[in-house]
Amino acid sequence: MTARRGAVRRSPTTEGNAMTPSERAAALSPAQIVDCGHPAVIAYAHAHARGATDRERAVALYYAVRDGFRYDPYRIEMTVHGLRASTVLANGYGWCVPKAALLAAACRAAGIPARVGYADVRNHLSTERMRRDMGTDLFVWHGYTAIWLDDAWRKATPAFNIELCDRFGLLPLEFDGVGDSIYHPFDRAGRRHMEYVRQHGAFDDVPLQRILDDFAAFYPKVYMDSFAVRDADFEADVARETAPR
Repeated sequence: MTARRGAVRRSPTTEGNAMTPSERAAALSPAQIVDCGHPAVIAYAHAHARGATDRERAVALYYAVRDGFRYDPYRIEMTVHGLRASTVLANGYGWCVPKAALLAAACRAAGIPARVGYADVRNHLSTERMRRDMGTDLFVWHGYTAIWLDDAWRKATPAFNIELCDRFGLLPLEFDGVGDSIYHPFDRAGRRHMEYVRQHGAFDDVPLQRILDDFAAFYPKVYMDSFAVRDADFEADVARETAPR
């Protein structure tokens, strides 16, 4: 498993209401993983960025990414290629980090400034297999997208597709381009769902080496296994664990 070391510039104004010309240029430019210049990403943005305003187009892209690509944390490739926005388009699935990269890339391709952001979250509703292999319910470097709309950064989290939310009994994350779309603390039944533990901020591109370093520290078992969950199906595990008893 290889990764190119190098500095990925953290965006200092993610929580503020100001953006310099250089920051705007970076939030609109192709990056190594947020590859908004890829022909497939450009075509995808053209097909799905519908609306008369940036906010309408961003909302349309959010739902296209959220529900158009299955969330699958069992198939993770921790390489530049594996995390690229264009790779999600080719695969038809992804997990939080590459799906956030796809939304950012599609927004950039549509002329809307966007970055990728991260937080550590305590996930109370993962599968038994994930809890066993990870050894914890703490998910570090959970990915979301920061989108510049109406002179402010809005957080959008396109990870969980609607079918998964329905099966797990989760409240789907809606996004209107005005408020932040972040995980609910409880599910539909009032059970604990997500708890935000630490914010990492937003970046112009995925800080792959930093994520790899923390994954090696927090998840040594899955790190040594190259993140591959062999002979397992995430949707089948979800179906089995949520079936009526």
